[in-house]
Amino acid sequence: MELESLICLHEFCDFHKIENSFVLSLNEHDLVKIFIVEGKPYLHNDSINQLEKIIRLYHDLDINFEGIDVIIQLLNKINNLQEELQLTKNKLKQFEQEEVVSH
Repeated sequence: MELESLICLHEFCDFHKIENSFVLSLNEHDLVKIFIVEGKPYLHNDSINQLEKIIRLYHDLDINFEGIDVIIQLLNKINNLQEELQLTKNKLKQFEQEEVVSH
């Protein structure tokens, strides 16, 4: 994994004014993945948006880790369903256009 795609856990926590132990707990609950490079913990750039959502859920709405896990799973299912719906709409539109051309 390239170091350019990673963010130092300590810098992320300092920026968001949260404890490192909070993110380490999220890692223990499989809500975020921490990478160890040369003995230092890092987060992948792709996980930052989700981690920021988790921070808001935990601190602003006082939702526990189990609740956050359920919410994240539901949000992922919604996103997958929306993508599937968009693909279906595109296929239907293409089919309708082919029908118009053939008549």
